[in-house]
Amino acid sequence: MARVLVLTLLFPPDGVSTAHIVGDLVLDMARQGHQPTVFTTTPHYNRDILAEAAQPLQNWWGGLLRRSTFHGVPVYHVRVPRKGRSIALRLLAWAIFHVVSTLAAVKYAGRVQVIFAPSPPLTMGFHAWIIGLMKRCPFIYNVQEIYPDIAISLGALRNRALVRLAFALERFVYDRAAAITVIAPRMRQRLVDKGVPVRKLEVIPNSVDFDQMTLEARDNAFARQHGLLGRFVVSYAGNLGPAQGLETVLDAAALLQTHDDLLIVFVGGGILERALQSRIAASGLGNVRMLPHQPYALVPEIYGASDVCLVPQAAGTGSEAIPSKIYRIMACARPVIASADAGSDLARLIEDAGCGEVVTPTDPVALAATIRNALEHPAQWAAKGSEGRAYVERHYSRAAIARNYEALIGRLCAT
Repeated sequence: MARVLVLTLLFPPDGVSTAHIVGDLVLDMARQGHQPTVFTTTPHYNRDILAEAAQPLQNWWGGLLRRSTFHGVPVYHVRVPRKGRSIALRLLAWAIFHVVSTLAAVKYAGRVQVIFAPSPPLTMGFHAWIIGLMKRCPFIYNVQEIYPDIAISLGALRNRALVRLAFALERFVYDRAAAITVIAPRMRQRLVDKGVPVRKLEVIPNSVDFDQMTLEARDNAFARQHGLLGRFVVSYAGNLGPAQGLETVLDAAALLQTHDDLLIVFVGGGILERALQSRIAASGLGNVRMLPHQPYALVPEIYGASDVCLVPQAAGTGSEAIPSKIYRIMACARPVIASADAGSDLARLIEDAGCGEVVTPTDPVALAATIRNALEHPAQWAAKGSEGRAYVERHYSRAAIARNYEALIGRLCAT
């Protein structure tokens, strides 16, 4: 069994989905007999009060570093400020994390046989390489989103010099990683097109834990608390940011205002939260409601309180990422309406599973028509939800994905 150093920007008790994905992987490593040690940040993305109470952080190094235990796994948290709109402050936080966690890893990680480093940010791969040199071990680079491509597609990265620098860093990381895992087939092809050797690449999707994603009744505590009973609820739960293309959802809502029994609900926070709130108020969209970020433990109730769930992607980003929430929605047996590029991994998953419908990301008319169809044919759409749960249970169970990582770690440790 291997001693694994996990280097991740997000980890429980942070409430963002990436933190839970990595948290599940770490627990699976431990259950397989590996010895993981995690180096991460303090909760700064989506604060989850319930999770933080269950996993208290203790000051270390005068508060610059903190420690916790995640189901018996030691975790070191570098203190960083809460995520905000400032890109400069975010880069500074990343720099602090890289420096402090490297020092902490040298001091506390002991002997390491393999490093596991999920992205983003892209600098995680360089960081893993540096620690790998010190510890004389290989690293696995786990690509959750393809950077810098997605940042360029969203217009967040435009400076030509910075674009060239980012692509150079990307090539550097891919060249030095012992193995590169991607979460969907089209992402793998994108990296092959970039010149990454096929021998380094492996498709290992994110998984879903059916013990966590329980089936909840439409009439549940969350639905009662927020007055969601008696209406057809279309929900989006997640980050409110540029990558989701949520403006199209509001355009569709404006076309659906005559349906008094329809309610579109946003659950979450992000840099576009205030802008979306302002537009809802200015446009008088009484059929849209915004709720704050909720504890992760309530995810099954949130989806259970929904008749249909939205998985929107901004145009042009479909080959660079696949939202992990799709697996949780399917596990909760709820049908999906996705705004996604044709032929993207998300679109293909929904089509293969028969769990919903896909519309063009920038087409509010098509989105409104699809929501209207779900409203008018609830039994047919409920059946799509059941199809989705059966499909994800066959293909994306947590146990199966854990076995894939176990085999990869074993191969690297044997070389």
